Order: sequence, then structure tokens, then C-alpha cells
Amino acid sequence: MTIFSFLKPRSAGSTGTPNANGVCAALDVGSSKIACFIAKTDQTIAGPRPRMVGVGHQSSRGVRGGAVVDMDAAADAIRSAVEQAERMAGQAVTSVSVTLSSGQPTSTRLAAEIDLHNREVNERDLRRLLDGAMSEFHAEDRMVLHAIPLAWSVDDHRGIRDPRGMFGRTLGVEVHVITAAVGPLRNLLTCVERCHLDLKGVVATPYASSLSALGDDEVQLGATLIDMGAGATSAAVFADGALLHIDAVPVGGAHVTADVARGLSTPLSAAERLKILYGSALDSPDDDQQMIEVPSVVGEERAAYGSAPRSLLNSIIRPRLEETFELIRDRLEAAGVAEAGGRRMVLTGGAAQLPGACELATRIFGKQVRMAGPSGITGLGDAVAGPAFSAVSGVVRRETRGAAEAISGPPRMGQALNVRRRASGDEPRGAAAMWRWLAQSF
Repeated sequence: MTIFSFLKPRSAGSTGTPNANGVCAALDVGSSKIACFIAKTDQTIAGPRPRMVGVGHQSSRGVRGGAVVDMDAAADAIRSAVEQAERMAGQAVTSVSVTLSSGQPTSTRLAAEIDLHNREVNERDLRRLLDGAMSEFHAEDRMVLHAIPLAWSVDDHRGIRDPRGMFGRTLGVEVHVITAAVGPLRNLLTCVERCHLDLKGVVATPYASSLSALGDDEVQLGATLIDMGAGATSAAVFADGALLHIDAVPVGGAHVTADVARGLSTPLSAAERLKILYGSALDSPDDDQQMIEVPSVVGEERAAYGSAPRSLLNSIIRPRLEETFELIRDRLEAAGVAEAGGRRMVLTGGAAQLPGACELATRIFGKQVRMAGPSGITGLGDAVAGPAFSAVSGVVRRETRGAAEAISGPPRMGQALNVRRRASGDEPRGAAAMWRWLAQSF
């Protein structure tokens, strides 16, 4: 899947490989697991393709709702996952790209226009226009993760994908800017630095998952991806080959587990097991007759077992999933992008594997829904080929091809972005730093 390839150099020798030896490392820090993938790049007829050489994953510690709540525990878990992947790959890594699902990721669109005076559009014009669009905003408490041009315009001709070489009087662009709160991002990056790793880039989780789970046709024709994690559920809307919008709600699979634990009065570990083995978002005719054993919460004493009908378990699970899908639906409708994603929807993430989730999403969203896991990577074992690993796989694919955004790489802590337009008489803030950032991305 290629998104706005004009942002990359046009030279035939440019492969977009992450470094000289074609090795990249991706890290997904989630509420239930921390996963690290190490991949090498194989050159094929269809272009560069990642091949997995090292995989490490650990139960998450010190992370809740996608945000770090215990720096020491989170750093230890990250270090363990990375070391496990390094042992399998047979080599050490010094830098990683990280997914981010916390920090209230927000989408904003910017528009800018410059005069061309009837001359040819060149690379410098694109940089100057993007710099002008970004300088309309100043930093306070949010950080730019991605800036993705949606469409260019030359004079009155809109929807242009690559304006270089065209002639006209004016050049315009609409940019999709994705930002996150500085605090959660700073905590995550500090944990990565404590593991003696350099940060190569930060990728919003739904964007990363879409790079792995969506097909090319879905990106072009329009689709909505929902990544159902343990601590948060996020969404990405695509149309005409571009990422139009992302959003997230702080509800995920861990909340379903907590509901089951409370509703059946059982430990959280037992609730997770019951959810996986017997849980469903749909009713079945024999649910009332099927009894399941439920461990009791008895403190320090040996747990006693009770029983409950499977229908009771499902009646606890279904309302929470309905609430999650309805929250995402309402937020996409409020943003005006619910219809832009067309009739296709893809579910991914660990919580999406619950039986009946696709059917429930079909009813709530009124779209054709399928579940998807990682694709486009060779060497993935069965244990890491499921939907729970879509985000970290998407980061690997992005690193292999090279970032397709106007702004990518590690966020600058001093150059955050508060998404509001400055007054017309104000001086641009941080324009020089933004120019350096843009120059590095081309």
C-alpha cells in the first residue's frame, strides 16, 4: 500500500529501507502486552519486503489504558521484550519506532496556498507550502506525530496527488495533522531511553495497524479500521488512498474482563480465561443450558468453584462491546467522517478476536465488517500472526518502505503543536524548527 509516494525521492535507487543493512525494530507498548519485532528488508520484484528475524513479547507491566503509570516496571518490561527479540535475531538494535495509543490522539486539517506566478512547481515549493501551513500554529501542550498531505491544488484544479512539474498561478495543499498530549508521550519516550534505545519515530496505533491490516483496494475505495486493544479502542478512516481521520476512546478488552470479574464475582485472571474460552457477543439457543465453572473470590483461602450459565457471561460482555462501538460511531459521526470511509470496516487488535464482535459491529455501524491480522511480512510465526500484532507489524512495514508523511521521525519535545489558528497579526512561532523538521523528512 503506497500513500503519497511523491513525498519520497524519485530516484530509481531509493528503496526507503530503514538503514544501511536493512534492519529495523518496532515496539508496541500496550496495556496487556509489550511486543518487539526486528525485521530485515528483502528486495523483491514488487519492491522492498520485510522479513521477520526476531520477535519478543512480554506481559505488560506499568501500563494502563495505553499510558505509562509505573516508569520502572514499564522500562523493565520493554527491556525484556527487546532482549528476547535480539536473542532470536542474533543481533542488537540501537533504535526503535514506537506505537502510541495514549495521549488523546487528535486529527486536525490545515490548508495553505502560495503564489507560483505561472511557473513550474518544484520540490522547494512543496516544502515552502507545507512549512507555511504548519507555521500557522504554535506549540503548547500537544505534539505533532504525523502531518499527511491529503490533496494538492494548482489554480482551480483540486485533488492532485503529485503537483511537481505542473504549471499554474497558485499552489495549495490540505494537510492532515495528528497530534498527541505531551505528558503521556514524554513518559513513554523516557521509558524507551532508560532501555538505552534511541527513538527513531512514533506512530499512532490506528495508523500503524492500518498499514498492516488494510488492503490496497480498501484504502483507495474507503474503509474504517478499528483497533481494539486492552486499554483503548482507536479508529482510522481512509478514503481515496489517504488517512482522513483518527480517534480513540479509553475503553478496551480489559474493561470487558473487569465487567466479567465483577458480574461473576471471580478473580481477574479467571475472568480473562472465561472470556476467551466461553465468551461471545452473540446469543446462542443453548446458552441457558450450558453451565460454566466460575472460581470464587475467597481471599487467601483456596478458591471454591461455583457455576453460572453461559448466557449470563455473554449478557455481561455484550453491553460493553456495544458501548465501545457506539462511542466510536458517535465520535466519527461528530467529526463528519463516518460516511467518508465507505461501506467497509476492518476490526483488528487482540480484543477483536472475541466471537461475535464482527457481527455486532455490522449491526451498529451498518457496514461490511471483517477481522484482519498482519499482512505483507514474511517469517511471522503463528503465535504472532494474529490481530493483536497488527500495530507492531504495521510499524515494520512503514519502516521498510520509508515514512510517507511530510513530518515523521522522533517528536521534538520543545516543538509541540496546539491545534488552533494564530491571530493574523502574530509572528509565527517555531517556524525555523518546523523548517528543519520538514527538510529532514524529504
